[in-house]
Amino acid sequence: MSEERQRHWDGVYKQKESREVSWYQEYPDLSLQLIEQSAIARDESIIDVGGGASVLVDNLLQKGFSQLAVLDISAAALECAKRRLAGRAEQVEWLVSDVTRFVPQHPFVLWHDRAVFHFLTGERDRQRYIEILKTSLVDNGYLVLATFAPDGPQMCSGLPVERYDADKMRAVLGPGFTLLDSRREAHTTPSGMVQRFTYALFRYHSS
Repeated sequence: MSEERQRHWDGVYKQKESREVSWYQEYPDLSLQLIEQSAIARDESIIDVGGGASVLVDNLLQKGFSQLAVLDISAAALECAKRRLAGRAEQVEWLVSDVTRFVPQHPFVLWHDRAVFHFLTGERDRQRYIEILKTSLVDNGYLVLATFAPDGPQMCSGLPVERYDADKMRAVLGPGFTLLDSRREAHTTPSGMVQRFTYALFRYHSS
């Protein structure tokens, strides 16, 4: 399954420019708002899961965050981001992995995901994701999770998705995650369609 996912997403980024994919955002406003709301220090570690060619990392660097990692299953997607950042790419840790097989080499204070969780439609993959999330986060760390909303699309990039509101997110994540805030977003794709998202900020407690 991991190899199939990798081929799928590599194919997407080889066929389309990063600004042409449906999830492209010129400015990731809600993600940045919730990261700022966590009030973590500029030198604390952040991982953007499924970050691909997203410009979130550009904006975090501009805001002075210095311990950044971007994880994606597609090396092609990460290469798009590296080319865009040019010399600044050396300031970022680039990780090529299926998140359900990710082995963190160090802990993170904040985990951001606007790209992956809603594609995990099977219970086994979701539970593996949550296990790795818990292993990766420090105690009292933060999770910024964005998914398609209940009135969002049922498919994306030819794949089925699971849709969430904040309460469903909290139930699926299980004990240890305290919901601090949630927002809704009407995202307009490059083709002009509207996709509705749910964003949530959680605090993680390991015990």
